Amino acid sequence: MSIRGMLAAERAQLIEMLRDLSDAEWESPSLCAGWRVRDVVGHLMYDTYSPLGYAAVVLKSLGSIDKTNDALVTASAQLSAEQLIDGLENRAGRLTKFTPRLLLADLFVHHQDIRRPLGRTREIPEDRLITVLDHPDPFALPGRRTKGLRFVATDVSWTSGDGPEVRGPGEAIALAVVGRTVALDDLAGDGVAELRRRCA
Repeated sequence: MSIRGMLAAERAQLIEMLRDLSDAEWESPSLCAGWRVRDVVGHLMYDTYSPLGYAAVVLKSLGSIDKTNDALVTASAQLSAEQLIDGLENRAGRLTKFTPRLLLADLFVHHQDIRRPLGRTREIPEDRLITVLDHPDPFALPGRRTKGLRFVATDVSWTSGDGPEVRGPGEAIALAVVGRTVALDDLAGDGVAELRRRCA
């Protein structure tokens, strides 16, 4: 499947889950510090912006990633759950043609940011998982956590790096290398202590 196809499938799976959430789950904390589930979805509205519209938000935020993300969440704060879902389903994809691999990595992690705290597990397609493992979101600075370590997925055929080993489910590796500390408990190996230190 193409990267764009994977991205569309990932978005569709997220939308399917969001339709099933209760009001309480929409207000529940996500893995993103300070963000509820609805805030994470609000952040994902960036893909409903035109390239020029998104650039304007970035410029207004003085190029700060954190300020840009906060601006997106604030802009969507008054939207209902139904409106957020409608945006993802019917208006997302405006930035996809420029950076589909980056958007897949971001969407994948935020999908798990919602699912993990809610206990909503899923079976992740192998090609999608390997693509994200091969190309984590560079804005999350994964190199700071992965340098000098060897990562081995135990559920898909994927390894990367050299050094003390970190092994476990590919989903947990994908989350840990972008700083989601909750995933560290699913990993094993001589390199986990160092990875944990880097994530602290």
